Amino acid sequence: MGLGPSGPAPLAFDLETAAVRPVGRRRQRGVCMTGMTVGFIGLGAMGQGMAASLLRAGHRLRVWNRSPEPVAALVAQGADAAGSLADVFAAEAVVSMLANDDAVEQLLLDPALLAGAKAAVHVNMATVSIALADRAAALHAEHGIGYVAAPVLGRPQVAAAGELNILAAGGNTALAQAAPLLSAMGRHTWPFGTRPSHANAAKISANFLIACAIESMAEACSLAESHGVRPTDLVEMFSGTLFPGPIYSGYGEMVAARRYEPAGFRLPLGLKDVNLALTAGAAANVPLPFGSVLRDAFLDALAHGDGDKDWAAVAAVARRRAGLPA
Repeated sequence: MGLGPSGPAPLAFDLETAAVRPVGRRRQRGVCMTGMTVGFIGLGAMGQGMAASLLRAGHRLRVWNRSPEPVAALVAQGADAAGSLADVFAAEAVVSMLANDDAVEQLLLDPALLAGAKAAVHVNMATVSIALADRAAALHAEHGIGYVAAPVLGRPQVAAAGELNILAAGGNTALAQAAPLLSAMGRHTWPFGTRPSHANAAKISANFLIACAIESMAEACSLAESHGVRPTDLVEMFSGTLFPGPIYSGYGEMVAARRYEPAGFRLPLGLKDVNLALTAGAAANVPLPFGSVLRDAFLDALAHGDGDKDWAAVAAVARRRAGLPA
């Protein structure tokens, strides 16, 4: 989906229809809407595929990562290696995909960095706390930089295909500036209003729901297996009848087969997101009793050495509780 001068018209975000729509070519607050220069920070399992999608869409990319290997891989695909974070923020727009609050705080919420930035918009696609999202939005506003929170639903292979579902929130101008980038990385963008942290609240809620689904599948499979039913048969039935869709079919197969490697989403990140949900609940006086169960199950899995496995490995805890073989 090229966006260069001879390519198709660029896209803007339609807040009413949750879609992107063609618009006339123009600049908005210094951002060229026909193939932007984009700084990209964070080339982990997800970030590598997302950055590659931006390259395929015709954007000029400057990439930065703490470890050099992913940078070299993107340079081989046509990106430029950024010499510093300041070099990244000298681009027209910045996209970041970091692991947690600490990484975002340490690398991106530096007032000196933002004061010298030329970027008109920063699209933070990490799953971070609501409090950090609010603080990041305020700090960017102080320095005249648009801020969009755009966490994603999808695993690394989905990111590499540019087929992510993206949850986005931010000011209308910032969302319009970010729209060509979001459409390059995702199949659909879901709007959650003008306050960026609302997108993070939605993502935390979604990941909490997925964690609950994994735990419930693990317990159901352990119950069935303890009575002689093959977990694979159970998963085939409920994913084809009661609970169709990628969560129950995909994670159900992993739980039934006890296949937790390679990790698409590592177990410590799952614990991080459960803790984000518990923190968000406490801040709004919303009890999350299942959240406490999930937190302890994830801690149990980590204590048993499953930290490098997919977060579906939390199912092994249910098996241990049931006295089933590992």
